[in-house]
Amino acid sequence: MILLDGKKTSADIKEEIALEVRELKNNDYKTPHLAAIIVGNDGASITYVNAKVKACERVGFESTLIRLPEETNEKELLNEIEILNVDNDIDGFIVQLPLPKHINEQKVIMAVDPSKDVDGFHPTNVGKMALNLPTFISATPFGILELLDRYNVQTSGKHVVVLGRSHIVGSPMSILLSQKRTVGNATVTMCHSRTKNLKEITKQADIIVAAIGIPEFVKADMIKDNVTIIDVGITRLADSSKKSGYRLVGDVAFKDVADKCEFITPVPGGVGPMTIAMLLKNTLLACKRKT
Repeated sequence: MILLDGKKTSADIKEEIALEVRELKNNDYKTPHLAAIIVGNDGASITYVNAKVKACERVGFESTLIRLPEETNEKELLNEIEILNVDNDIDGFIVQLPLPKHINEQKVIMAVDPSKDVDGFHPTNVGKMALNLPTFISATPFGILELLDRYNVQTSGKHVVVLGRSHIVGSPMSILLSQKRTVGNATVTMCHSRTKNLKEITKQADIIVAAIGIPEFVKADMIKDNVTIIDVGITRLADSSKKSGYRLVGDVAFKDVADKCEFITPVPGGVGPMTIAMLLKNTLLACKRKT
């Protein structure tokens, strides 16, 4: 069993980006600039955005964090987005999700200039991704592709089972892995809450991408030997034996399945760290498109 170490891989990617940024600066090119808008005081979102700002500092990016109060209305948020859309110094920006319930997330996503949409959520970028055209691939699927690539996990001709059909992970992964690309050319089955005979399907899989948000759902009796498992889920479970009072688990029962796997991502330390690294990679790409 080989661990697909997202923590180490993301650190390697950040070093590569930092080197490229130094070269840009030495040649008097623009320094990449990533901005983030956060609305409200969601603890997980604040932690995540702060990690993005810290990552920008590490690789030599400029970063801007715009914090708006919970009561910010939709029109005010759309105004902030438009300011970033027309600011030539900003190469890419994200609006941290989830947003307060009184704001329409889809309307906000649609308002972001696709050329600055480094989250890859705008329909223009999703459409280009589906057509295998150059674009921003959303950070989590992009990170999974990079992990598979750097560990030389063979996908061509393999049967991939994707658990979950979210617009952020499940749907794009099913499209990307079926495309003609280095990490692709797979036969993909996408499963969801209405799928029948799920265990029969997962037991045929050479690669499983689990992104359903149900802790420790995938068990050993659902997989065959030498499978590769990409665990996208992360859930806090109460655990009095831990100093924090909880433990983090994925959608896969790691201890139960690990011995049957050829490759597997840990939780934490697998897919999670890759997401920020690929957001930085998208921002660098956005900056270089201007040069």
